[in-house]
Amino acid sequence: MTQRQRLDKFLAHMRFGTRREVKTLVRAGRVTINGKVATSSDLSLCPDRDVVAVDGQPVKYQEYFYLMLNKPAGYLTATKDRLAPTVLDLVPEEWRVKDLAPVGRLDKDTEGLLLLTTDGPLTHRLLSPTWETPKTYFLRIDGEPTDEELKTLACGVVLDDGYRTRPAEVKLLTTGPEWELVLTICEGKFHQVKRMLQAVGKQVTYLQRRSMGTLSLDPGLALGECRPLTAEEINGLKGR
Repeated sequence: MTQRQRLDKFLAHMRFGTRREVKTLVRAGRVTINGKVATSSDLSLCPDRDVVAVDGQPVKYQEYFYLMLNKPAGYLTATKDRLAPTVLDLVPEEWRVKDLAPVGRLDKDTEGLLLLTTDGPLTHRLLSPTWETPKTYFLRIDGEPTDEELKTLACGVVLDDGYRTRPAEVKLLTTGPEWELVLTICEGKFHQVKRMLQAVGKQVTYLQRRSMGTLSLDPGLALGECRPLTAEEINGLKGR
């Protein structure tokens, strides 16, 4: 059972404004609990049992928030930065909630799927080496890869710091003039995809993440756009 919460904390969490703004809603008589007008913003309630409504519309409690972002190049995967725009700058105001953060990192020039959530336990699970969450990337490289180079990538390569990557899935999509690959790895080392290709003498000219675990990039999501995850997508990530 969810712990009891103050009314102002509950409504602030559910994006009805700051606690001060919530108090204004309550004073105006616009908030009810189980059908009765709330008389104070510090009333205690049980989010999964009591029915809270604003202007007559029930507020369904949601403990965590999940967003899928189609990250464009030029944005840092961070919650804030003094000098450069971050992925949170792309999130519409109505979906910006406390503790919303990206799961893992994408390089500034990398595009594609980025999960943003307030669910710390899920973030830990997806990033933990123990769970070996697969991540699939589409990439273009600057020259023709040989069969031997593709085999090396699949078996695992030694990076510039001496680390040997785990086996990967590699699929060659095109045969020129732009050489395109799909690469699936279960690790998340710093700049790993680019460094893996460098290890076989190739440079990545374009990189896009297409999936992470069971979550795949929505083809209808334009660059820079985001949307809440569906219940099915959330359950898939949690292995339900």
